[in-house]
Formats: sequence, C-alpha cells, structure tokens
Amino acid sequence: MAPDLAGFGHTVTPPRSQFNFTFDSLFQVIEGFTEALALKQYVLYVFDYGAPVGYRLAVAHPERVQAIISQNGNAYTEGFSDTWGSWETYWHSPTSENREKCRDSLTPETIRNFQYLHGSDASLVSPDGYSLDIAYMSRPEARNPTRFDP
Repeated sequence: MAPDLAGFGHTVTPPRSQFNFTFDSLFQVIEGFTEALALKQYVLYVFDYGAPVGYRLAVAHPERVQAIISQNGNAYTEGFSDTWGSWETYWHSPTSENREKCRDSLTPETIRNFQYLHGSDASLVSPDGYSLDIAYMSRPEARNPTRFDP
C-alpha cells in the first residue's frame, strides 16, 4: 500500500482554509491511516516530500518500522540549495506575497527543465514523468503553492 499525501497524485486535496499543509499535519493523516488499518509492522518507502512525513511516523512508532527505504528524501534543511530560498521564506512566513514568489518554480518550464532535465542528457529522459507532474500541477487546486514546514 502506498497512500498519496493530500495535494499529491490523485488524492483529493482539501482547501487550504480547511487543512494546515504542514509535515506534522500530513503525518497525522498517515498515522491515522496506519491505525485505521491496524498495521503493527511496516516498511517505509519515503520519497521527496513524503520523507519528512515518514520519518515522523518512524519516530512516533519505531517498534512498527521494519525498514526505511529512502529515495530523494531530505531529513534536514542543510541539503537545500539557494534555489529553495523563496520556499524557505514562505515556510517561515506563509503570506500571499511570499507564496507569489514561489510561483516561478511551479511553471511547466521549470518542472521540465530544472527538476527533470537539469544536468541530464534530455534525449535519455522520458517525457512521461515531467508530463505527469506538469498535468498534476496544472490542476486548479494545485496552482497555489501549499505550505510545507520542514
């Protein structure tokens, strides 16, 4: 089982006014998911924004975690480059003005050229991944960056 987090994949996303989009809030949802299924043991596969959520689950219930598999999942902020500057500002001060400054990082061009093609031979990168990400980010509920506190 691999549940999506609210705001990712095909998961229904509540409006920002009804859900506090922080790693702690997302952890509470996933913790509730594991409890609803009465999971006593599991292996965590953490990726990208799911990593801080999974790590919170591991800290809360270390006796349940049999292994952690991490792919591209930061557990620290020191690994962020200067590219994250506007996002870090927004995390600490989630104003509309600071949210606007993040918008360029969510354009189709940035998703394709920075997230997928930067440092890669473009002829070797399937367009499937970035096309899907661009489609997800084009949904009306995804057009406004959500708040994620590291």
